[in-house]
Amino acid sequence: MMIIFFLTLTALCILISLIRNRKELSRLKVVETILLYMLFINVGLSGLMAFYGHAFLADKVAASIGWPTGSPFQFEVAVTNLAFGVLGVLCVFFRDGFWLATGIGYATFLFGAAYIHIKEIITEGNYAVNNAGPILYIGDIAIPLLILTLLLLRWKFRKVR
Repeated sequence: MMIIFFLTLTALCILISLIRNRKELSRLKVVETILLYMLFINVGLSGLMAFYGHAFLADKVAASIGWPTGSPFQFEVAVTNLAFGVLGVLCVFFRDGFWLATGIGYATFLFGAAYIHIKEIITEGNYAVNNAGPILYIGDIAIPLLILTLLLLRWKFRKVR
């Protein structure tokens, strides 16, 4: 499961960064470090990987979600993932409003995906591995909620300064 791989990679990078910079840490620095790695890895790198899967392994990915194969709409999902992948990677170079826009857009996209996955579970009984379970609860709900929470905390801690 790629979601677990990306979360593990994120956690390791955050831990290493916080240990390396432990003398300079503040609440804001901790939140910004976590947020940066979440945006870079969980939005950027995972978005690029999702693009690859939906674009070049389309039938395999469609089957794993419980979707019919051969739909041109899957390429639209691929390009949406590519767009967020590029935005997530660019978060390394751009900050402030760029992080906010990337996080809100990404959360909106994934909450929409969560809605569709939940609807598929309820109406179609679709419990395919990439429609239900960790991909839904972690990938489509928990990660975007965490990113939005971190953005809110960053705003709060920057305002307090």
